[in-house]
Amino acid sequence: MGLKKNLALCIILLSSFCLPVFSQQVAKPLPTSKHGFIVIAHRGSHLTKPENTIAAIEEAIALGADYVELDLRTTRDGQLVLLHNDRVDQVSNGKGLIKDLDFEEVKKLTLKGTDGSMHQVASFADALKTCKGRINIYLDFKAADVNQAYKAIEKAGMADQVLVYINELQQYYSWKKVAPNMPLMSSLDKAIGTKEELLKALDKMPLDAVDNIPSENLLPVIRSLGMSVFLDVQKRNETPDDWMNAMKKGIQGMQTDHPEELIKYLKLNKLRDGLKIPSGK
Repeated sequence: MGLKKNLALCIILLSSFCLPVFSQQVAKPLPTSKHGFIVIAHRGSHLTKPENTIAAIEEAIALGADYVELDLRTTRDGQLVLLHNDRVDQVSNGKGLIKDLDFEEVKKLTLKGTDGSMHQVASFADALKTCKGRINIYLDFKAADVNQAYKAIEKAGMADQVLVYINELQQYYSWKKVAPNMPLMSSLDKAIGTKEELLKALDKMPLDAVDNIPSENLLPVIRSLGMSVFLDVQKRNETPDDWMNAMKKGIQGMQTDHPEELIKYLKLNKLRDGLKIPSGK
């Protein structure tokens, strides 16, 4: 090998040690939706029906939401159920941690809506059946076995209608191992401020969607990677200003506690397919 070839090889080898290497791929496509702007019903439409119940899911579907956000946990005997907090006290007539209760005990609990209607804790299987072909699921993966959850999703024929929200790094690795084609979402570290920091974080944990923007100067990078941004605007008193301020960031959708009002607002203002943001912003 000649001197020039030796020198070129040395430069390539040295550059591989000196320069950061980012392997982040362009994000995978998310579940197909009818609308250009995604409305996510937080814990279902739960202003009158209890959160995470089949009734809350049905109402979100009836209103025309694109996704329903659901929280997944596990009972003592290994059954997958929908529950946001780790205790049943806050939402039902029962007491204790969901992980300390058997499924048969959980089925006997009652959840009361503000309209006086009575409901049960929903099983994941029933939620999947309810959503199939009708609404996508934004699955907040609280505390469950990945293999078990994915088998339930596959059995229901819902693999192309689920976006999984990751709460910790180990969950990410587990989902990548069990279901490498499942789109994954999480929050970006709020301390990230530069393109290099963002790419480094995504090299460690590549994502297909995020629910926050650490710094608005990072939006062009996020867009270039094909990631969707679904901001959390949910609160007791959301306003049109909250919605428009979020949309002006050029996001793809938002999670709301008021899906009915948000959808009406979007339709009235001809924004159901999103707000046109000039390129470069």
